[in-house]
Amino acid sequence: MNTRMRRAAVAVAAGAMAVSLAACGSAKESSDKSDSSSSAKKGDAIKVGLLLPENQTARYEKFDKPLIEKKIKELTNNKGEVVYANAKQDASTQNQQVDTMVTNKVDVLIVDAVDAAAIKSSVQKAKDAGIPVVAYDRLAQGPIDAYTSFDNTTVGKTQGQALLDALGAKAKSGKIVMMNGSSTDPNAAQFKAGAHSVLDGKVNVGKEYDTKDWKPENANANMEGAITALGKKNIVGVYSANDGMAGGIITALKAAGISVPVTGQDAELAGVQRILAGEQFMSVYKPYAPEADAAAEMAVALAQGKSLSTVAKDKVDSPTTKAVPSVLVPVTSLTKDNIKDTVIKDGVYSISEICTGAYKAKCDALGIK
Repeated sequence: MNTRMRRAAVAVAAGAMAVSLAACGSAKESSDKSDSSSSAKKGDAIKVGLLLPENQTARYEKFDKPLIEKKIKELTNNKGEVVYANAKQDASTQNQQVDTMVTNKVDVLIVDAVDAAAIKSSVQKAKDAGIPVVAYDRLAQGPIDAYTSFDNTTVGKTQGQALLDALGAKAKSGKIVMMNGSSTDPNAAQFKAGAHSVLDGKVNVGKEYDTKDWKPENANANMEGAITALGKKNIVGVYSANDGMAGGIITALKAAGISVPVTGQDAELAGVQRILAGEQFMSVYKPYAPEADAAAEMAVALAQGKSLSTVAKDKVDSPTTKAVPSVLVPVTSLTKDNIKDTVIKDGVYSISEICTGAYKAKCDALGIK
């Protein structure tokens, strides 16, 4: 995976790292969690439970899992063990996986929740068993000990601004469609809020959807419905919360003979190639290595009873827990103009992977050789 390792990201905004999410009224205080983990300090021979939410999005199996495994091996002198499970977008399955990890007495859990609220009771079970929990990528509810993700509101702002830039003077000449992510994912709400903060008053939103399970086929069906409701001549752009959904959206647009700017997120290979082809306007490049490294570092520290103060410089509130020690990773807008300086330069994809078949001419035209 060395060729897949991502380096430090290009920061979008200097203040992006100072995020504090709104907390509900009766939230419990969270502090440095080293005192809430198992009292017995452990050495390098730790067992880390890693629970990822689904395998339809390319990132989890291709980037997150191997990056976390590699970092934990580095931090534990190859003595640490990672026990892995993927919930395949089923919250009940993930809760059962947590129970199994608790039964098997892992030393720490890294959990990317399918459903941030549904995981709450399982997080509590882990806590009661003396197993600290790192919320990964999505802010899980319950007594989590640490959290790492990207600045999700800034992701939405980045997408919204890119769509405005693409529309230019045509921003209010018709309607845009907003294809948000799954309502069970707290990140989706933050992307949506960030996008609205930029777009509101500057575009006319004709249709807006929360897309069940982030599935491309659901986005495709929603887009077909939007085209029918609004009329294909009246749609000037589409806000898509990620690349997978953008693929489904673009399929529907092409079938209707519509060519308009479409946003995305995750810099998936197919998304990068659609950007090259002019079918998708942009994606949000999220460097997974810093996020994965932060999760591994916090997990190892918690398992070994060490302080998080040298790793987690931010604090984030969840609906149930205040001031969770956190690491927030900045992002950048990916367009055809900076493919070479981002995903290729950082070794995410090689030129040969991107510039295949029909995309080679597009690469040549942009000097990607």
